[in-house]
Amino acid sequence: MNALNGWENFYVIVGSSAGALIGLQFVVIALIAGMPVARADAQSSSAFATPSVVHFGAVLVLSAVLAAPWSGIATAAILWGFMGLCGIVYVVVVALRMRRQTGYKTVLEDWLFHVVLPIAAYALLTISAFASRFDAPDILYLVGAAALMLLLTGIHNAWDAVTYHVFVRRREHRETAP
Repeated sequence: MNALNGWENFYVIVGSSAGALIGLQFVVIALIAGMPVARADAQSSSAFATPSVVHFGAVLVLSAVLAAPWSGIATAAILWGFMGLCGIVYVVVVALRMRRQTGYKTVLEDWLFHVVLPIAAYALLTISAFASRFDAPDILYLVGAAALMLLLTGIHNAWDAVTYHVFVRRREHRETAP
């Protein structure tokens, strides 16, 4: 019996949600594209907007990997472990970008949702890949938790970015427009 049996619907739902949210993120970017962009805003985008798309993409790829018809779990575990390692490196890059950007003053919530929770999710993927050799069926709950954590973190961060642009940046733009 394959340890991945029974997880198909979970990953179809989670992966579909991630794919739809990637598309929605692009729609939102297109809607705010008419606003002037300063250099500091571009720096902030790579620290705050891009990671949401990356996390959604990671959930989409993870869902595809785990929904594939593997005969065992070993290959899938190697792939999700590699994704976890790549995600950890990416979150470190995001943390450095957050520190360097000057367009927005970061608060604790930003560090929590852009660094702490994503790095925890990617670490969970990495650790669970190694642990899958010992208890694959139960470890898959950790992989599912990591996928949901990335999905919900991405949703929070995307919403945070949209509300910032709508309520702060748009108001600033109106106040400075002639």
